Amino acid sequence: MMLTLQSWQRLWNELGARVVNGGLMNQLVAAYSEQHRHYHTLQHLRECLAHFDAAASLARRPAEVELALWFHDAVYDPRREDNEARSAQWARESVLAAGCEEAVADRLHGLVLATQAHRDDAGDLDTQLLLDIDLSILGAAGARFAEYERQIRAEYAHIDEASFRAGRARVLQGFLARPSIYLTAPYREALEARARANIGQALAGLQA
Repeated sequence: MMLTLQSWQRLWNELGARVVNGGLMNQLVAAYSEQHRHYHTLQHLRECLAHFDAAASLARRPAEVELALWFHDAVYDPRREDNEARSAQWARESVLAAGCEEAVADRLHGLVLATQAHRDDAGDLDTQLLLDIDLSILGAAGARFAEYERQIRAEYAHIDEASFRAGRARVLQGFLARPSIYLTAPYREALEARARANIGQALAGLQA
């Protein structure tokens, strides 16, 4: 998917912005292009936005979900645990600087922050859609999922192999332990079975 200034301007206009900051788009593209990233890259952003294009009709406030996808991994350092909080704050400050309503900024902050635990305790459909899009990689075709696993390992190259395998297995087992990985019916129907199969194969490899 092309990340164009035209689509960026359209998005901010839908949010009711008084100022459209093209430089902010360049800053986000630069952030997703950082050298230490291997999965949380422009590839991931484009894949998420492509999923959103197909599922936008499910959202109550589609422009907010779309912008949350732009920001959800804006700050990413695998050695830190506050990436989502910092990304959410950047999103909130950007929306306020653009002259959008404070309620929009608050909702956007909440959407981005929800990607930290990948849970929706409030039953908010936009949050559920955002989280499902972010986790759509788990239900990707086999070759893409295998590439994703290699990309995640590269991002954690600073972790020794045994520790990485144990930690990654805990993360993947956590997804399998959920009643369903995906929160919206369309994503459950489309990706749940393949995601569970992918995760099962990944766990087998980690435990080999």
